[in-house]
Amino acid sequence: MNKMRVDKWLWAVRIYKSRTQATEACKKGKIKIGEDALKPSFLVENGITLFVRKDKYNLIFKVTKLIPTRVSASLAAECYINLTPEEELNKFKEFDGSVFYIPTNYVIDHRPTKKERRELDEFME
Repeated sequence: MNKMRVDKWLWAVRIYKSRTQATEACKKGKIKIGEDALKPSFLVENGITLFVRKDKYNLIFKVTKLIPTRVSASLAAECYINLTPEEELNKFKEFDGSVFYIPTNYVIDHRPTKKERRELDEFME
């Protein structure tokens, strides 16, 4: 096996919990090579560097091994080299919450619905 679908590889090496999540990330343009967004059917091979936008982090992975099925986390770690800078991984450690301001006249009358929460998460990315 010298080529593999990018959504399947992302799932197999445990970057995403499900293949559906990996496919959706590709469709939303969160998986890139350089500036080019990838489709879920893009074929990756050894040596390719992937830029992944996940949970407000910009992750960088270099593919070192292709595996046909999902494996344990220890075996999955051997399939890529994590090139993500330390400052990117630590960017929320010093967050103190002062970025958000809620006016005193703003009344929250209900918890956000699932749809509103997803829209808010998408906005915050």
